Order: sequence, then structure tokens, then C-alpha cells
Amino acid sequence: MTKLLIVESPAKSKTIEKYLGSNYQVLSSVGHIRDIPKSASKKANAVDIENGYKARYEISAGKEKVVDALRHAANTASEIIIATDPDREGEAIAWHIKEALELEEDDYVRVTFNEITKDAVVDALKKPRKIDYDVKTAQEARRVLDRLFGYGLSGLVWKKVRYGLSAGRVQSPALRILAEREREIQAFIPETFWSITAETKTPGGKLVTLSYKDDVWKQEEMERIKQICEKKKEMTITSIKESEAKRQPKAPFTTSTLQQAASNRLGFSPSRTMRTAQKLYEAGLITYMRTDSPTLSKAALSMISSYVQDEFGKEYYEARVFKSRSKNAQEAHEAVRPTTINAENAGRTDDQKKLYALIWKRTVASQMAPALSMRTRVIASVSDEIDTFSVSGSRLIYDGWLRAFPEAAGDDTLLPELEEGGVLRLLELPIEEKQTSPSNRYTEAGLVKELEKRGIGRPSTYASTIQTIVNRQYANKEGRTLFPTDLGMVISGFLEEHFENYISDTFTSTMEDDLDLMSVGKKDYIKTLDAFYKPFMKAIKDKDDIPKITNLGPVEGEFPCPECGKDMMWKLGRGGKFMSCSDFPECVGARTDEGKVLEGPKELGETCPDCGDTHEDGKLVLREGRFGQFISCARYPKCKFIKEDEETKKANSTGVKCTECDNGEMTKKVGRFGEFYSCSNYPDCKTAIKALPTGRHCPMCSKLMMEGTKTIPERCSVKTCPMHRPDKLEKDKSK
Repeated sequence: MTKLLIVESPAKSKTIEKYLGSNYQVLSSVGHIRDIPKSASKKANAVDIENGYKARYEISAGKEKVVDALRHAANTASEIIIATDPDREGEAIAWHIKEALELEEDDYVRVTFNEITKDAVVDALKKPRKIDYDVKTAQEARRVLDRLFGYGLSGLVWKKVRYGLSAGRVQSPALRILAEREREIQAFIPETFWSITAETKTPGGKLVTLSYKDDVWKQEEMERIKQICEKKKEMTITSIKESEAKRQPKAPFTTSTLQQAASNRLGFSPSRTMRTAQKLYEAGLITYMRTDSPTLSKAALSMISSYVQDEFGKEYYEARVFKSRSKNAQEAHEAVRPTTINAENAGRTDDQKKLYALIWKRTVASQMAPALSMRTRVIASVSDEIDTFSVSGSRLIYDGWLRAFPEAAGDDTLLPELEEGGVLRLLELPIEEKQTSPSNRYTEAGLVKELEKRGIGRPSTYASTIQTIVNRQYANKEGRTLFPTDLGMVISGFLEEHFENYISDTFTSTMEDDLDLMSVGKKDYIKTLDAFYKPFMKAIKDKDDIPKITNLGPVEGEFPCPECGKDMMWKLGRGGKFMSCSDFPECVGARTDEGKVLEGPKELGETCPDCGDTHEDGKLVLREGRFGQFISCARYPKCKFIKEDEETKKANSTGVKCTECDNGEMTKKVGRFGEFYSCSNYPDCKTAIKALPTGRHCPMCSKLMMEGTKTIPERCSVKTCPMHRPDKLEKDKSK
């Protein structure tokens, strides 16, 4: 009989399978296999509050076959080894696997490894243990807490702002940070100041540009300085100071600093960074990428020491020990580092190669001598009546750790030979009028840094948090910068006004501390959730009678109502902010956010085929939407009937029958994320796929096949089906 070893990732299982003999069968759970229902309905009964916040788990959609395969393999295995990731989420997944396979404590062992190398895997198998139930409970509390927070606040937001919106324990404080910065920018009043520089020449003909000591804030003072300089036409060097400066290397990467550096140096979003790091980890090229500790193992330090001294020389090596600044750091984990220091380059794709190189350089540089530069500061005076001018220069005199990480060096600023008492002839005095500017909006890297600094959430969740904010259209990403949308500002404003305590830094950070204490058995599960849930639900009930948010404030400027001429109000619609008559609903005049007149719904004299027989106001009207004009029921969105003209209907039809309801047909639609294909019987049938259906059925699951990419021309429309990635199946067969 063989031993069964279970991990999360198929790619990880293939890597490990190479290291172990035929006595082992390595299978994957393909991530999470169970979760708490997303629905907050009584029917779902997701969390049983009265019975100690007991979570009701269900097998995740599409994971039924995975669980069946694991159960079948477990029934014939001589030993079951659960080897999920070495963090809190990995511990929770291990427990879910145990529960789904209905294993007793004596039926399994748990092992962990921080890197997927043969030595690490073999060593881990020698140190089996059981599931750490304190860690599992802390992770379960986090999940239950997030669900309860989302159920409660999202439901209220639906009622008071708009249907379909959401709030989250970490998502909402992150959005609040973006909104607070946006308000600062909008309220900022710029001030004028002047920046003065002096372009001079030495007696030897060398050009030197100096800057006035401070910016000048009064025009009269600027004019006075200008007059004195133009009258004197020269300045005397009063001081030259040289100092040697050390530049120390930074610590090896944690999850947070990796996301920040990859964004700044490679232009990667946090989610792109984590996807790429996951692939490198699964291929055995780097250590586990979800960590908040910058420490390195003794084995890693030994490898780096040998490499640096052999490649660069003994003088380049300097041992260092880095400690985490995070109070919640798991010091038992290692930093993100290459598993083999001798491999300077690794990875299959361009993204993997770039990220691996960044990780390698940062890791090796962390154990190298500081770089040395000579800094020179020159001060020159025109007159005792005004402040001095100065210029600074620097040159690298010893590269140290920059030998391994040359991109971090920057450029030298070289100065010509100068001496105290020397005279510089003034050639020009450029004066630039400037205005103060507000703080910059957050980039993705900046928001990650801010969240970590404030102790909000976990570094491992930052990428998904930012992605959720963008996907929900609470913020737009332009380049690397995050711009909160009108919708995001409204949501954040509502939560800040009514639930300030629950989206504050203090609440979120304190909750993280409590969960950390729970993970080591020092905090009780029920008491912790009780302390949150009871006052939280009271706060939500207290807000049940507040009026629905309809107006966002008066419209400033020359935009009267196009119908009656009265003032207009800002309102929030599905397409964003728009102007509405202040006398609504008596007057239905409206404009876009740019001032263009919006035509109201126009009756067409036709009865709605879906509700016209039962509702007097069930009439068809012509509306203006985000994607142009369309005909719908006047009761929309209560009645979701939308009429398509025959030409459009014919153009959008694919001729492919829906596999779920049999009598519907897959038709092209346009949503907020672009084109997709759904059943013509919507909303009765909610079947939808991302790409054009080919008309063929999947040979493995019988669902619709759809168009793929250049390398995968056709694939199954079900993401969890192996035929969604037929290229991987072909690779497996060839092996």
C-alpha cells in the first residue's frame, strides 16, 4: 500500500512527486475545499450564533470530484500525510481536509516545509505532528468574523445606499484610507512660492548650479534676493565639507516588502506579484511567499556566506540578523528567499525571471558589506543681507552590497574641484514660480505599506483586498495609482459617519492582536466573537431607521435643471454620479456628471410581456444606460424584462443551446467587465460563461466548451474542470 500525501496545489504536488519514491501518492486539494456560505439568509444558516458561533461548512462549488478523489485515495492508503502550507490558512485547510475525509486523530499526520526542495520535504516527513487546533481556531475565527462583518454591514449598505454593494472588515478600512486622502486633495488650497537657483562658473570655466537655502514665500522677498544677486554678480565659497556615508542593505523580503518592491521596480500589481511568487514557490525555486518575518535560516546564511566570499571576495561579506518590525510577525517563518543561492537566474516566464532576480539580489545583498560614498556639501554666499546658496555632490568609493544589486545604486553627482574662499561668477539666476501640491494619491505599493504600518489585516491578504476594491469599482487603477470613484467615496462616507469605530485603525488592529493571541491559546473563541458581535449588531439595528442616501449635495456651477430651471443635486446611480433636479420626483430633469442633458424614460405604448397583465405600470419604455439606449419595463429593476430588437437579437445569438435549462440559447451580453455569454432565459436561468461557446460539450463534465487563446484554442467553460486547461492534461500524458 502507498502513502497518501496531500497538498493544496497541483503544481506543488508534481514538484514533490519528483522527490518521493513510488511508495507515495501525492494529490492536491486544489486550494480550499470547504467554506462558510456567502449567503446571510436564515436558510443558509452560515454561522450558528446561539451555539457558540459554530460555522456551517459546505463543499466549495466544483470541488465535489476533488473531495471524492481524495476520499477514494485515503481509503486505500497505508498512511495519510497532510502537507498544506506552513501558515494559518494552511493549518485551516489541513483541518478541512481531515473533516472532509472524515479522519480521526490517529488516521493522519501533519507536516510542513518552508521550501519545496528534496531536503526540506524529506526532513519534514521525519517530523510529523497533529493539526495545531489553536492556529486552526484563530483562522476559523477570522473567517467567521469576516462573514459576520460582511453579512451585517453589506446588508445595511444595500438598504441605505444601493443594492449589490459590499463592506468588509479589512476592505472598508483600506477604502477609508483612500477616501481620506482624496478628501485632503479636494480640500487642498495651493500656495504660491518661488524656487531660486544660481548658475555659476568657476575661474577654470566649470559650471556649478547652486540652490537658495529655502523656498521663498513672499514676492517682495524674492524680488529683493534677485536684486542683490544681480547687483553683486558673484558669490564666495564659504564652506566645503566632505563626509563618508555608509549605505546599509535592506532586509530580505517579507510578503509586504516584496509587493512594494515589485510594484516600484517591476511595475507589478500586488496580485500579479503573489501569483508569480506562488509559481516560483511551487516550482521549488523560492521559500514560502506568505511571511512577515525577514529572518534567514542558518542553512541559508551559510549558503550566502560561501557564495559572497567565493564570487566577490571576503571583504564583501558581512553577516547580519534582521528582526521584524511587525508586532504580529511569525518569527518561526523565514523571509522570502531563493532555495539555492548559487542560482542567480531562474523561472519559466518573463515575470518569474524578473521576480526571482529581484528576490535573489535582495537576499544576497542583505549579507554584504555596506556601500560607501563620499558626500560633499558646498556653501556659497552672495551677501550678508540674504541667506546662502548650496550644492551637494556624491561619489561611490566602495560598492559593497551594490555589487550584487547594482540597480539600487543610483547616479553619482560629481562636482568640479573647488576651494574655500574661491569665487563663482553668477551667469544666470533662474527663478521658478511654483505652487504647493497636496499629498499624492496612494499607489498599490503605497497602500500596502500604509496598511502594514497601521496593523490593518495581514500582508498575505493585501493583494486580494486591493483587487476587491478595484473589482467592486470603489477605486480605479490608473497606472499604479488608485483613484477612489464616486461610488467608493459614498460608501466610505456612509461607513465613516455611521460605523466609524468598526472601520477604524484601532478596531482592525486590535482584532488582529486578539486573533494572534487566539492562535497561541491565549484568547477564547466565543468570548472574542461575543465581544465583537453583540455591540456590532446593536449598532446596525440602531441605524435601521436612518434615511436612505439619495442626495450627495448641491451641484455647484452653471447647470440648472433642463426641465424646470431649478437647482440640481448630485445623486449616485448604477453608472456613477449624475445631476438630478432638486424637485425630484415632481421634476425628472437630469444631467450627466459633465452636464449633458439626460433624457428620461419614454413610454413606447407597449405592454411589458412579463408583468403587463398583473401590473398597471408594466409598460415598455426607452431608457438611457451606460452602454447606450435600451428598451425595458417601466418597473425595472423590479421587473427585469429587456427587449432586444430583432437585428440585435439575431446578431447576439450564438445558436448554442444552454446546457442547464435546455430551452434557452446562449447570447452575447455586455457587463462592467466586458463581453460575456449568458442564457436567453435570464433571470430564470443564470448560466453564464466568459467567452464565445463553440457548440461542443466537454468530454469530461458535459458542460459547454468555449473559445480559448492562441495556445489553447478551445477549453471547458467550467474553471474547476481539468479541460479548462487541456494543455496541462497533454503535458501530464506526455510524462
